[in-house]
Amino acid sequence: MTAGPPFVIGVISDTHGLLRPEALAVLQGSHLIVHAGDIGDPAILKALEKLALVKAVRGNIDVERWARKIPETVQFEAAGKRFVVLHDAKQYGSREAVDCVISGHSHVPLSEVRNGALFFNPGSAGPRRFRLPISLGRIVVRAGTLEPELITLPLD
Repeated sequence: MTAGPPFVIGVISDTHGLLRPEALAVLQGSHLIVHAGDIGDPAILKALEKLALVKAVRGNIDVERWARKIPETVQFEAAGKRFVVLHDAKQYGSREAVDCVISGHSHVPLSEVRNGALFFNPGSAGPRRFRLPISLGRIVVRAGTLEPELITLPLD
């Protein structure tokens, strides 16, 4: 029995109303795109939906009327792995066994395993904050394993 083809999840967060063409280029070819909050403009979700199915959560800046229909937490299964998405990882309580927790909020890219689950924060793809990088990420599910990748965009 052979494993199926890799399943690619593009992960973006903290766009704050700015969707860079370089970020769209990185997300091209994703089977699914996750936006981990602080979207800032509904047009961002529409642009992402042109590339792939989008799962998004509301962040702390997403307070306008359009954002009310976006959930604070999303759980889903993809390629046999269980994911939970929320804006601030500090709000995650390990109530259920998951394979991956995707979050944003801190603007600091992070990819680490805690208690058997991948905690993945793509950082911020929106306006630069302090000296933090402009980044997003990708999680490839291949042969039953999660292969996370943080991608820094080479921008000034």
